[in-house]
Amino acid sequence: MTGEPTLAESAYETLEDEIHGDVLRPGGEGYDEAREVWNAMIEKHPAVITRCAGTADVITAVNVAREHGLPIGVKGNGHNVAGNAVCDHGLTIDLSGMSAVRVDPATRTARVGPGATLADVDHETQAFGLATPLGFVSETGIAGLTLGGGFGYLSRTYGMTIDNLRSVDVVTADGELLHASEDDRPDLFWAVRGGGGNFGIVTSLEFDLHEVGPEVLAGLIVHRVADAQAVVRHWRDYVAEVPDELTVWVVVLTAPPAPFIPEAHHGDPVVAVLPVYAGDPEEGWSLVDPLLEFGDPLGDNVAVRSYARWQRFFDAANASGARNYWKSLNFTEVTDEMIDTALEYGLSRPTDDTKVAMAHMGGAMSRVPADATAYPHRDAEFLVNVQVRWDDQEQDEECVEWAGKSHDALVEYSTDGTYTNFISEETGRERFAYRENYDRLVEVKTEYDPENVFRLNQNVTPAT
Repeated sequence: MTGEPTLAESAYETLEDEIHGDVLRPGGEGYDEAREVWNAMIEKHPAVITRCAGTADVITAVNVAREHGLPIGVKGNGHNVAGNAVCDHGLTIDLSGMSAVRVDPATRTARVGPGATLADVDHETQAFGLATPLGFVSETGIAGLTLGGGFGYLSRTYGMTIDNLRSVDVVTADGELLHASEDDRPDLFWAVRGGGGNFGIVTSLEFDLHEVGPEVLAGLIVHRVADAQAVVRHWRDYVAEVPDELTVWVVVLTAPPAPFIPEAHHGDPVVAVLPVYAGDPEEGWSLVDPLLEFGDPLGDNVAVRSYARWQRFFDAANASGARNYWKSLNFTEVTDEMIDTALEYGLSRPTDDTKVAMAHMGGAMSRVPADATAYPHRDAEFLVNVQVRWDDQEQDEECVEWAGKSHDALVEYSTDGTYTNFISEETGRERFAYRENYDRLVEVKTEYDPENVFRLNQNVTPAT
């Protein structure tokens, strides 16, 4: 892109007069910082960025964008790998200042602003020994996580993030603020639970909370790659019988310089098994013992630890500033052939920072009907996320090509469905993302956003 994007002066003046937050123009102070997102591959230049102080600012920004025909990017915390928070020549509505979290311990609920991070939510809820299922990196924004479905270490026990959502406030394409819940505009409430940002800008979220922590049993068990096939097969067989309170991932990665791993193996490719037990930590040891005793691991750091701190454990490995490209697939089962294929690519990663993660899902997540929310993939017992990460722009083509090849090699074993929060671009295949719920999503989209104002997402095209 050449030159700086511009907007009619009258539009800038309207925003600057009516918005209580900051209005950032290209070339102005704070603009370049504000257009940055977590994924360094994203290099876009909005015509204007509004850092909203509240819902009224969001309404004003939406109205100005609509009146001037501007595409809208919505930035909670900009952590989504696809980078849809910003757009060339459009208006980015930055919600990061709207980050308040209010917990009601009596009703076990939390009211959360769209700019809050997972760390913000965990910090407030854990003060009362409460939590709701969230993701795996604490810098992730709560709004984007939730609208895509949301799952984490508590999801086998308490369901997905959307299964714990009680209500939302939404600014629609015509600048109207609507409240949606099971009893109030249930069609809109159904759609935002997995349908992404297609229907408006969420300015408030209300969640159910559960007794969790303040300590959980969690950690990593690290194995040599020579044992990878045996380790992953054992994990596959082991998780078939575990209770909902236990979640176990397997990740192919580069051994970090951690004290529990022998120094001679720092920087080696390894396979890590990650158990997290959400029940009484002392009761979890007997469940985790078969993982600790299997094979000849290099080491482990499984321990009773703070739940809130565990939620931040992988932040450093997922810090902002690197280039990222992700592919994700769902699976109903893990076969020997699928394991072999996943490991073939996992052990030929293009960069040391690249990971191939295999997540065990199921549990409470799978007991929700596929049509109860817009998120349709309730049959997924497993998920594979290919997380390619690098720093040198000259490696872009190599890394993206490798991700595509690994994805294509695994498709035949999958449900041909994906988790939209874990992919880098719009698929162009609506049913890959939304499956049997797509037609109903089109109806809701046509009702609330007939002109497709909110289109920078895994888009649902309105019938109009």
